[in-house]
Formats: sequence, C-alpha cells, structure tokens
Amino acid sequence: MLHLITNAELYAPARLGPRHILVAGNKIIYVGEKLPELDPCLDVQVVDVEGAPVIPGIIDAHAHIVGGGGESGPASRVPPLALSAFTLAGVTSVVGVLGTDDLTRNTQTLVTQVYGLREQGISAWCHTGGYHYPLMTLTGSARSDIVNIDPVIGVGELALSDHRSSQPTLDEFLRVASEAHVAGLMTGKAGIVHCHLGDGKRGLEMLRAAIEQSELPSRVFNPTHVNRNRQLFEEALEITKHGCVIDLTAFPADDVGPGYSATEAFLRYREASCPPAQLTISSDGGGCLPQFDTQGNLTQMGIGSSSTLMATLREVAAQGVPLGDILPAMTSNVGDLLRFSTKGRLQKGKDADLIVLSDELEVRDVMAMGQWHVRDGRAFIVGTYENG
Repeated sequence: MLHLITNAELYAPARLGPRHILVAGNKIIYVGEKLPELDPCLDVQVVDVEGAPVIPGIIDAHAHIVGGGGESGPASRVPPLALSAFTLAGVTSVVGVLGTDDLTRNTQTLVTQVYGLREQGISAWCHTGGYHYPLMTLTGSARSDIVNIDPVIGVGELALSDHRSSQPTLDEFLRVASEAHVAGLMTGKAGIVHCHLGDGKRGLEMLRAAIEQSELPSRVFNPTHVNRNRQLFEEALEITKHGCVIDLTAFPADDVGPGYSATEAFLRYREASCPPAQLTISSDGGGCLPQFDTQGNLTQMGIGSSSTLMATLREVAAQGVPLGDILPAMTSNVGDLLRFSTKGRLQKGKDADLIVLSDELEVRDVMAMGQWHVRDGRAFIVGTYENG
C-alpha cells in the first residue's frame, strides 16, 4: 500500500511549510508542495492532516528496553518496556542500554529485546556493556560485539563519577573508547562510548583527560545525564567546544533533583550560544531514577518514561522557541551522532518515521517504517502481550 499524507505543516525538522508526503513500503518517496498524480489503479491510503504539524519520529538514544532498576533488591527491577511505551510517546527509533544491573541483564538479553522491537515494527539498536569495567560483552570484547552483532552500535552506558561505577582508570577508559572507535571505523556504526555521569565530585574530569591525552576524536565520548546537577552542566557546556555531543535527560517533572529539567537545560544551552548540532535529549525510559544520600543509601526511586521527550518539546515551545529549533535535539542531531543515515529527517529516500501533532503539540498519529502505529492518540498496533 502507498500512503499519501496531504496538507501537512512539515518540519523536516526545519520548518518547510505546507507539503504533501508520499510513502511506499517503509520509505518516503516524495515530499513536495504539489499533490502527486497517482494512477487510480494503485492502492493508496490518503490521510488529510488538515494543516497539522508533521515532524520526524523521535529517536530516543537512551532507554532501558529490558528494564532498569535493581538498586534496592530484586523486587525493584523494572519490567521490560512494551512497544506502545515508545510509539504512544512518538518514539519510532530507540537505543537500548544497560545500567547498574549489567549482570542479571546482559548484552544477550538486550540484543534479543532489540530484535523483538524490530519484529513489532519500530527501529531499535543497543550498546554493549553497562555501568561496569571490565565490560559485560557477548562475544568477548566491545570491538567484536560492535563488528559482529548487527544491532550493537557502541559501548554504554559506562558509569563515571558515580559510586555505582567500577571506578575505571584513565587507561581502562581509553582502552574501551579505542575499541569502540576502531569498531565504528570498521563498520560505519557510531562507535561511541555513551557515558553515564553521576553526581560525583570528579564530574567530567575523565572525559576531559581522555580528550586531551589521546588521539581519539572527541565525538567518541558522549556523556549523558549532564543536566543532573548544575556544576556538571556547566562542565558539559565547556566540552562542546572540543566537539563532544552532550545528552540531556528528560527527567520526569517530580524527579529533577538538584539539576535542571531538560527544558531549562535546553534553554540555557541555547542562551550560551553553544553549537546547536552538539546537543541531544533522551528519556532514560524504563530506567530507575534513584536518589542517594552521601553514604550511598537509596532515599527515593522514580522510573523514566519516553513520554517526557514530547513533554519537553511542549514546554520549550511554550517559551517561544520555534519548533524547528527544538526538534533536532530529538531527531536529526541524534541520527547524525549515531550514524543512522535514514533517520531523523523527513526527506525523499529516508525512512517513513513521522508524527502528526495536535494543535496542543500532543502526539496524534505515529507512523513507523511506513506503518501507522498510533491513530488519534490510541495505539493501533500493540506489542505481543499488550492485549492481556
């Protein structure tokens, strides 16, 4: 079936204005102002969105697709995420990570979950390893995992400046980064080290040393959660000058802690005139959001959700920022960093991943790989076990 989406107010992610979009299979084959003339014998589903904003599908580059948690015992493990946890949030592409528990949950289970999400119609990848060094890999090394396992694109989330990390030395950290980088060169994959940053006093010290003391390109080092405290955020602004892409976490509104919300951090980043292309926003969906006291005792536990990404978009837009300036941090910037050449933009030849928004910038309809997953705010396609 062909899908013709008419009268879209298109953001690709830059605003293009009124456009029509033609989808064949899982690809966009036409974007233009003129309505295409199609042979009447063709099977075409026409959807007139009547001037609604149409944006690229969101790429969530940090989600615990097999579930996170476990910091307060086995009962605190978060269950794996269902398909609609992503699609109802407008997420059409996701990258899975392991966190504190990279032992009972491992790269093998992560890869299997990726394949499951792919079977159900969205795009998915993952990193190898988790918080700890030596890395928990599937084939014996990070380089081998990235080269030999299709969904594995990098290493992560390797924990730094956190009491839950394995406290890697600089040499150990650089060894991991070099494996990721070389594997990326061999495959054309991202080849990054996606680094979890905690609230430790060392902040980004390890990343700065790695950039200054090695020959590795700065794009290899990708710190996340950099808005979790204010000092860390200021350090993160500085390392963008070296070419690093930094990742904000869209914390739930009641779980920001001593840092900045993704909305406030985005606005501060913009005010600081940092490079627009070097900022991304992810959700930490499915991950636990614990808070600890100075002795490492758990004091509070929340759970991340991909829905916070669209909430952040609405909040930033409410501050008067044009939609076309907000979207790259969730679409094209992410696709460029992760080397997803067919993702993050609505153009001829790209994958047919898109969202139709309501006037209130709520998710109305979602198409992933050429199939409607959400219509009128309801999941049209659901995961295998979501019907009870």
